[in-house]
Order: sequence, then structure tokens, then C-alpha cells
Amino acid sequence: MNPAIAYHELLTRRRFFEGAGLKLGGLALATLAGRPAFGSSGGAPSDAGSVHPALPGFPHFAPKAKRLIYLHMNGAPSQLDLFDYKPGLQKLFDTDLPDSIRQGQRITTMTSGQARLPVAPSKFAFTRCGQSGMWMSELVPHMQGIADDIAMVKTVHTEAINHDPACTFVMTGSEIPGKPSLGSWISYGLGSESDDLPAFVVFTPTFPKESQAQALFTRMWSSGFLPTKYDGVALRGAGDPVLFVKNPPGVSRDDRRTMLDALGRLNQRHFERLADPETQTRIAQYEMAFRMQASVPELTDLQGESEATLAMYGPDVRTPGSYAHSAIMARRLVERGVRTVQILHRGWDQHNSLPKLIEGQCRDVDQPTAALVTDLKRRGLLEDTLVVFGGEFGRTVYSQGALTKENYGRDHHPKNFCMWMAGGGVKSGITYGETDDFSYNVVENPVHLNDLNATILHCMGIDANRFSHPFQGLEQRLVGVEGAKVVEGLLA
Repeated sequence: MNPAIAYHELLTRRRFFEGAGLKLGGLALATLAGRPAFGSSGGAPSDAGSVHPALPGFPHFAPKAKRLIYLHMNGAPSQLDLFDYKPGLQKLFDTDLPDSIRQGQRITTMTSGQARLPVAPSKFAFTRCGQSGMWMSELVPHMQGIADDIAMVKTVHTEAINHDPACTFVMTGSEIPGKPSLGSWISYGLGSESDDLPAFVVFTPTFPKESQAQALFTRMWSSGFLPTKYDGVALRGAGDPVLFVKNPPGVSRDDRRTMLDALGRLNQRHFERLADPETQTRIAQYEMAFRMQASVPELTDLQGESEATLAMYGPDVRTPGSYAHSAIMARRLVERGVRTVQILHRGWDQHNSLPKLIEGQCRDVDQPTAALVTDLKRRGLLEDTLVVFGGEFGRTVYSQGALTKENYGRDHHPKNFCMWMAGGGVKSGITYGETDDFSYNVVENPVHLNDLNATILHCMGIDANRFSHPFQGLEQRLVGVEGAKVVEGLLA
């Protein structure tokens, strides 16, 4: 027997009917809309049907947020220099971290060989912001202006101590590669409100050239064991946002439509014969590519934005590939029905020269991030759009390498770090959780990353413990097979 056929015969009945259901759901929606479905009689164009239908029964309950914008600061920003104010450390400059604080916890090999672990207070001034009185560093003056719009979580923690597994954990709920990303899970469950743009879009903007950047891997926006049609689509910063989105010379849009319809019918016959879900992926991807030929040029044209709006995002907003440009694009995407937008900004791995390097990083992201929240709010979008900002772990209170009051570095610290949320479903103007005087251990209201992801899904109307997909004999979940709890104290 042909090995390919043998493989497909091993597909479970559940997976077959899952794939068939998704296809039939799309056809049903096309019919309800009064539009011809893909491959319908007469060879009619298939600008029809929901490309991204929700699973039956989703959402589980009425959502507070319909969309997610996830701002990931890859490399781990220092909570001590941004959001976790510890004024008492000034008196402890260059003293040794007490054993009673470390409690024998493992540290990385980058500092485990140091003779000392000297305390390095932040050199940056902090101030209370807004009516909430939230503490923020002088490094983020624009974020200070949105303090009353966000929920600051000071006690996020993870098990991973190195960047790659930690970032994989943040995005997929597991340190082990191969699991679907958060955006892919959401696309799989909820679909998209847009038929002309992907359900899940990713940006990997530029960063200050002097910064130290960790590599990004496509698994951070991959669908893992879910069908690949739920992969995130990365929009490029230079050249065409999507490769080959334009027709070749001599090929008209009508010609492309005719070819696509013929190919779609062939792929549909293949699916009916073998029931391979990846065949549906090809159909969906080809169709989406066709639709994006019309939608992407309009999306990326900023001429319709007011000068006041563009100025709010900062001087780099007109530079494709910049963080500022990615931020305004995120707003434009969710306006057009995209379910999840993820921006991964690199360069936050500051083992040395932290004060100099973090200033550059903050100049890159501070103003556009605050502008994004403000822009969403004034357009009435923030109330049902969830914005998340943070990294993969925190930084140590002790210095890595040479220490002066003006210069220090910080090692990796998974025991606690800060993230914030704003918008649909979460309280505004609150600080949740507390750390010890060294920002080393959680002392009140710990928030595990799985619990944070469960809370994100909850805001979007999904019970994380009921949201699963069968793989390798387990009902796999974003929050792990063990499950997770929603952080009720963050919910509005």
C-alpha cells in the first residue's frame, strides 16, 4: 500500500469529522450570506464564505474581549528598572544578596561562577502615576500617561531560566517545541471577523542596533499539531508585506481567480478521497492569498490617518518595519477584524551595560505602546480589545559583571517579573501582587504564566480547561494537561 494512503487511513474518526465540520461550516456560512461557495456550480468566483469560522460552541460564554494584541519584549525587560519600585535597595548598594532571599534557588551559569552576588539598585527615578498612584520608571514617560488604563501584574513567574525555552513557554504554554502558540489556539477556537485578512498576524520589528538580540523562531507563532492554516502570518517590514502577494506580469486578477477556482476543485477532490486536514489548509491559504491581494495594499496605506494620530505614535511611525509602524498597523488590523496581533520586539537581554541599553529599548517602544492603548481607547476599541505587554522572565537584583552606581548588568530571573494588561475584561488602574524587598520572590498573589494565559482566554470567552485538541493520546491544552486557574483579581 502507498505509505501516504496508509498514513491517512490512520486518521481518527474524530479528526476526520473535525476537518469535515470546518469545511461544511464554511460552506454553510457562505450560503447564509447569499454568496457562492468555493467550487460552486458555474465556476463562480469564491470571494465568499467565512475563511476562519469558529469551532461549534465557541465562545464558551460571552467574551469581554474580541481581539488580542500581544506585545512581547523578547529578551526579558528588567522589572527593577521599569515597574517594580524598590527604594530600600539604595541603602544596600554593593552588598551581598542574603542567603535568606536566594533560598538556594538555581541561577544561570553566567553568574553562578561569580565570587559575589552584589545588589544593584536601579539608577532610574520612579514616580507615582495617574489617579491609581501606580509606580513607573522615568524610562517610560508615555506609559506613565496610561497608568489608569492598565492592570500591572508584578508577580508573573515561570520555570524556564533560559530565553529559548522561556519564550516558547510564554507563547505556547510549554518549554518543549511543537505546541500551538496562543494566537493559533485563539484562531482555531474563535476564527476571525475578517475574510480578507489572516486571523493571526505577527510583526518582528527592528530594534536599536547596539542592543543584544535573541533569535526568534517561527514556533512562537506556529500552529504546532493544529492544522497549519492556524499558523500566524508574519508581515514583512521591508518590501512587500507578504511575499508574492502581487500577480506576476501578464497575469490579471481574473486569470488568478480562474486558476485558483480550478485548483480549489482539485484540492477538494483530494480531501474527499483522503480526508487530510492539510488539504483544507492549502485551500484556505490559497484563498486568503487571493483576498490579501486587495486587502493588504489598503491596510498598509497610512494616508488616511490624521497627522495628529501619526504624531502620537512617534517619529518612526512611517518607517515600515519599525516598532511604531507595527503598533499602528496592529490597531488597523484589529479594526478590520483580525483576531490576534503579536509584536515581538527584540534586544532586551541586558547582561551588561543595562542602563545604556534599556534607555534605547524604551525609546523604541514607550511612545508607540502608549499611543496604541490611547488610540484604541478613543476609537471605542479598547473595551473589547485586550492588550498584553511583557517578556519571558525578569532580571536579577544582583549585578552580573562589574558594578557601579551608573552601570550594571542583570541575569535571568524566572521567579517574578512584571507584565501588564489593558482593555477588554480586565480592571484598569490596579497593581496586582507583590514581591519582596529585593524583587526576588513573590510574597503576595503569585501568577503563573499558565494562569495568565487562562485569564487571557477567559477574557475572550474561552474556558482554558475545556479548550483542548487530541494529540499523542492526550487532550492537549494551551495551559497544559494539568489545567490552570483564572486570576479573578484581574477581571473587571
